[in-house]
Amino acid sequence: MQPQFVIDSPLLEAAWAVGLLLVSALVAWLVLLGIHRQERKLEKGSKATLSSQLLESLSRPVFLLIVSQGLLLSLSSVSYLAGWRPVLTKLSFVVLIVLITYSLTRTGSLLLGGYFHSRAIRRKVRLDEGLIRFLQRLLVIAVYALGFLILLDYLKISLTPFIAGLGIGGLAVALALQPALGNFFASTQIVSDRVVRVGDYIELEDGKIRGYVLDVGWRSTRIRTPFNNMVTIPNSVLANSIITNFYAPNMEMGVIVNCGVSYSSNLAQVEEIALAVAREVTQELDEAVKTAEPWFGYEEFGDSNINFWLWLQAKDRMASFRLKSELIKRLKTRFDREGITINYPVRTTYLHWPNGTPPRFAPGTTTPGIGNSEENH
Repeated sequence: MQPQFVIDSPLLEAAWAVGLLLVSALVAWLVLLGIHRQERKLEKGSKATLSSQLLESLSRPVFLLIVSQGLLLSLSSVSYLAGWRPVLTKLSFVVLIVLITYSLTRTGSLLLGGYFHSRAIRRKVRLDEGLIRFLQRLLVIAVYALGFLILLDYLKISLTPFIAGLGIGGLAVALALQPALGNFFASTQIVSDRVVRVGDYIELEDGKIRGYVLDVGWRSTRIRTPFNNMVTIPNSVLANSIITNFYAPNMEMGVIVNCGVSYSSNLAQVEEIALAVAREVTQELDEAVKTAEPWFGYEEFGDSNINFWLWLQAKDRMASFRLKSELIKRLKTRFDREGITINYPVRTTYLHWPNGTPPRFAPGTTTPGIGNSEENH
């Protein structure tokens, strides 16, 4: 492993070992440079493809593999470390197994994500990011477990004591990790049942927590509220809550505007005008579902108005706010133009005198009116 001129010279042997390490580092840097150059070629003129992502995921393990093997080779080349060569050789294989396992987890996760993305594009369905992340985590655990078993087999370590130890301490560990395990199994339930998915807008039963789902993790689910704050909910709590998912079964949602008109109004005319305004809003606003026909219905005889509701459909929750606001604005403008009155709440108070004649009051005082109306605005 060494040239003749460095034998029996500790200084030259050390220089030779350092030289091997530097050469391996140079080779690793050149390989890394080539990978990055090929990656930029694939990305040129378009967004990152699966091939470029795979190259990027392999760059770090390849670099570490070349440098670590160069380091172990340089140590093995020194004569005064000859007694350690079997250990260094074994360590070289251990590092190789670890880095290959690490590479497989990264490339496997990317390939799994790429498969589901391409499948969603082909079938033109919405991608379930939460399910993909969950499967990627399971894949990582499986690959690491397989790598660990291969490593134990190479080191000739028996699994029997290890399994026995797990059996003895399993109960204590399960009791100690009960909350964590509860959250873990709750996360599997949330993902498998597709209760919520990444990107959904949800609201919990108490109405105090609502927002967009950012991630469903092992222990908790993170939600971004409309105020741009992060709320972290333990999965066990989320799994046991009543959830309103505004994006399921699809993102479209109904918008209802409640209103009322005076008792003196022509109800047929009111219905015709309200539907005309609703159709106008539906056709002119991009936030509305064009194929959904507006609905109109009278609801009740109110205290001051005959109340009705007007329904139309928005593309999603955010679109519903714009749609409702525009509908209210145009409906009020059109009613004013047509002379249709939306009454204020009115309460009329009648005063009855026993003999039919109101009492006399001193000059300058206010006499309560008979049959006067008090309008409560």
